[in-house]
Amino acid sequence: MWQLYQFPLCPFSRKLRLLMSEKGIGYEMWRENPWEQRDEFLQMNPAGHTPVLVDPERDLTLSDSRAICEYFEETVEKSPLISGTAAQRAEVRRLIALFDEVFYEAVTAPLLLERMKKRLKIDRRPPDSGLLRDAMRLAHEYLYYVDYLIDNRPWLAGSTLTLADLTAAAQISVADYLGGLDWSTHEQARSWYMWIKSRPSFRPLLSERMEGIQPPDHYGQIDG
Repeated sequence: MWQLYQFPLCPFSRKLRLLMSEKGIGYEMWRENPWEQRDEFLQMNPAGHTPVLVDPERDLTLSDSRAICEYFEETVEKSPLISGTAAQRAEVRRLIALFDEVFYEAVTAPLLLERMKKRLKIDRRPPDSGLLRDAMRLAHEYLYYVDYLIDNRPWLAGSTLTLADLTAAAQISVADYLGGLDWSTHEQARSWYMWIKSRPSFRPLLSERMEGIQPPDHYGQIDG
């Protein structure tokens, strides 16, 4: 069985877990704190990032969430998540990049720094309230974009659930856990996120907690 090295608030691991669950791929979770830079972990992934996926029986190690997701798209026929015409697949990949790169850098990473790493003494720099305010302000802009997409499409990239939805939901779920989102003016984005949260693949994420950090009350609710 696959062994998934991850920690609870890694958005890239969350994306991979959602994809594997949607495709019915079994795995065991192994806790990995990438900031500890364990030698054994760096041997599996010299970049030092989660997720890393290992199949001991086949002596196969995969790293980088996008590479792993593409691997499963190419090897598992069930529930394709990057499909359609070339233009439709390009749109899925565009949105994956938007949330994995731009949203992560602007919103998720600052929230993880200020509300996880500094709280757990992983990063010992003093708190930066300005960085936190900027991240929460930018989160509004991205939720407005989700509002726009859902006004015009059933799902983010088109007519069906795709890896773009799972990617965005994974990033947004971490920001939501850390109290960085205000849903009050984003009814379309909130409805889309509720659809994702209600899927069986998402339920395990809602029940997990990062030690010492509690999410807002609405986080675990599929209708709130």
